[in-house]
Parts: sequence; C-alpha cells; structure tokens
Amino acid sequence: MKKWLNFFKNSLLYILLFTVVSVAVDLWRTRDFTSSETPTTQATALSGNNIDLDVLSQDKPVVVYFWATWCGACKFVTPTINWLSQYYDVVAISASSGEARRVQAYLNSHDYQFENINDPRSQISSGWNLKVTPTIAIIENGEIKNITTGITTPIGLLARLWLL
Repeated sequence: MKKWLNFFKNSLLYILLFTVVSVAVDLWRTRDFTSSETPTTQATALSGNNIDLDVLSQDKPVVVYFWATWCGACKFVTPTINWLSQYYDVVAISASSGEARRVQAYLNSHDYQFENINDPRSQISSGWNLKVTPTIAIIENGEIKNITTGITTPIGLLARLWLL
C-alpha cells in the first residue's frame, strides 16, 4: 500500500512539474505578441468557404492551428486537431506547404476534416508574427485568449478551451 501511495504522490509531482514547465515555455514563446487582438484574418478555405476569424469567434471560441505538411511535430498534433474539430470550430492555416492542390491531397490522404486555409508564402503566419509550427491559438470575440506552440496533447488543448 505504501508503494502505491508513493507512486501516486510522485506521479502527481511530475504532472505538476510538467504543467508548470509547459506554461512557462508557452509564456516565453508568446513574448512576441504585444496585443491580444487577433490579426485580421480573412481568407478562402480550400473547401471554398470564406473565413473571417473575427466574425467566427464572436459566439464561441475558435481554435486556429498553424501547421505545415513538412512539419515533423505537426504529424503528432494534427490528428488531435482533427478530433477536436468534431466538437469546436477549427480553422487550420497551412504555412509554406505548396500549392492548394498538394495541401488538399495531403489532407485527403490523412482523412482530415477541418477547414484549412492554404498560406503558401506564409503571409498570414507572418501577420500573426509566428516563427514556430505547430502553433495553436484559441480566439474568442476577436481576441487571442491562449496560444501554445509545439507538441500538445488532447487533454492540454481541452484544458485550454475549458479554462476560457
């Protein structure tokens, strides 16, 4: 019994430590954001739908996912984003991933269902002042409420959404 109690206590300690380090890294990586205001983002998704993030985020939070087809870390995060898109509005922006036909073929081959805006020259990503893929921003009422970069878990994303 004492062994299990020790295991449980150590596990909680590691989870707490991981959470603190994760939050600190997110804060350090987002230091370039001087405003919580969402950069104007209006574009046509590969599906043909017109997307305006300010308008879309007025009634509920929107997950904005910056990724690339060539990004190694994105291969771990994108399935989570696809799953999340069943429950929340997700707008993905594929940076420097080539022409729209190539990106659409990639999405189809992995059966990803989220809305995606192709950003072949990373103009949208630059407007957001992003330097890392993947980056996930949660916006609500036209404001950035949370932003994280790198690999994240489904639980981490859900926690960020629930804590709004």
